[in-house]
Amino acid sequence: MSTSIPHEPRFWAVVPAAGVGRRMQSAIPKQYLEIHGRTLIEHTVERLLGFSVLEKLIVVIGAEDEYYKDIEMLRDSRIMLVQGGDERYHSVLNGLKALSELADAEDWVMVHDVARPCIRHSDLEWLVKQLTGHTTGGLLGMPVRDTMKRTSSSGEVIETVDRDELWHALTPQMFRMKLLYDALKKALDDGMPVTDEASAIEYAGFKPLMVEGHSDNIKVTRSADLTLAALYIQQQDKLIETV
Repeated sequence: MSTSIPHEPRFWAVVPAAGVGRRMQSAIPKQYLEIHGRTLIEHTVERLLGFSVLEKLIVVIGAEDEYYKDIEMLRDSRIMLVQGGDERYHSVLNGLKALSELADAEDWVMVHDVARPCIRHSDLEWLVKQLTGHTTGGLLGMPVRDTMKRTSSSGEVIETVDRDELWHALTPQMFRMKLLYDALKKALDDGMPVTDEASAIEYAGFKPLMVEGHSDNIKVTRSADLTLAALYIQQQDKLIETV
């Protein structure tokens, strides 16, 4: 990737979609389950394609995935398909490697879960506004509002955790291209498993900025989440119609 900046930093997106969604107990990967007659991946990709700031979307597909061939939207000229890896961070790193042919070192990269189909354009705009000019980057999140408990391995409560300054981490998570690539590569080389991009950035010694988003930006993990996501999408569509 280029280290010079001949222009203002551009914005790109990586969508890891190589998982199989074991917790859904479905016969097909969860990104191909349907909400309102369209697959999860279609809902999510459409939201990102509608965000005009983004130059291109890198959608990372599983090596054994044959379902993506039926998704016409994935043939959009703004989408590049890349083969994923064993874990999420392998897939994101593969996406960044492909993107390195197009992006500059200081360009911004949004990484967004394919299973978060309810992401609002207003949250994408807010994330960009809050992070523009930031040296590291950050992520959408929601402050923890419930009482938090820590348990033993047998499920017994051993303490109540102070919820002040605790957040639920959401996506997109947005960082500078080279910084994110180097952080994920370091974690991988060190054998350090990371559950999201922000944790790789933290492991590399940097401090991501937390940006508050909306609570309807849920991740579809279990069957009940499909029903909830369908409700949120319906509500959001009605809100757009009344504007």
